[in-house]
Amino acid sequence: MTTKKSIRFFNDRMVRAVWDEAQSKWWFSATDIVRAINNEEDYTKGRNYWKYLKGKMAKDGIELVSVTNHFKFEAPDGKQRAADALDAVCVQTLAKHYPNNRASAFLDWFTYSDNTLDGQSKKKAYTLFESGILDSMKPGTVECLRQIHAFLFGGLYDFAGKIRTKTISKGGTIFCRAEYLMQNLIVIEQMPESTFNEIVDKYVEMNVAHPFMEGNGRSTRIWLDLMFKHSLKKCVDWSQIDKKHYLEAMRRSITDAKTIKTLLKQALTDRINDREIFMKGIDYSYYYEQED
Repeated sequence: MTTKKSIRFFNDRMVRAVWDEAQSKWWFSATDIVRAINNEEDYTKGRNYWKYLKGKMAKDGIELVSVTNHFKFEAPDGKQRAADALDAVCVQTLAKHYPNNRASAFLDWFTYSDNTLDGQSKKKAYTLFESGILDSMKPGTVECLRQIHAFLFGGLYDFAGKIRTKTISKGGTIFCRAEYLMQNLIVIEQMPESTFNEIVDKYVEMNVAHPFMEGNGRSTRIWLDLMFKHSLKKCVDWSQIDKKHYLEAMRRSITDAKTIKTLLKQALTDRINDREIFMKGIDYSYYYEQED
């Protein structure tokens, strides 16, 4: 019985996977892979192109078809339907024999060999769960947030883990002025975090403060989850929160936090020690930061 599912994003396209307990490995949607590589919006076109590739590779003697499997994925109409799925080895085989050079970037992404700054940071984020470092941090503190930021961006930014000393803005929003930032952070740290509303209010205030030059969103979402885990024995299943809805809710939260509170409350889960929830959370957290 397959129960675990995973979603990652490439080219703003979902790449879904299901866990095979019997063989202890992930199987990835073949159609999703083709759509991601081709940046294809249309699901039917992606599925048809996969069928073409499957036949072409079989004729070329590339062993791929015989090792495809069928698992149920959610179709565009919301129903669960069986579809071709590839294991990690076959995904890499497919990418290496793709008819054009568009698959090289996908292969880097799939094998976590992305050498971009964001790709390297994301790999660091994946190791947080196994590192045990999160368990040693004190939730809700500025030091905790600094440690998270330093872990995610150490060696990538020279300001990793360092509170900014310059005033910054984004999308017309000016964050806390640098000369008042440290004082503001002390106030935020002292805010209570024993209830859901208190935790989200604290998260919103930290977002407004924006203590780092870059990487605030990715760091503070992990910081938020640590507070939820510590006080409520809950965490956020970020895969349940749509990117556009989240970004709009965070923009509104500067003056009204009702929308972001609604989104977060609906996505809470008690699976606080579930590696899959954490990994999906990282995927979505970095996806939120991608430019459209």
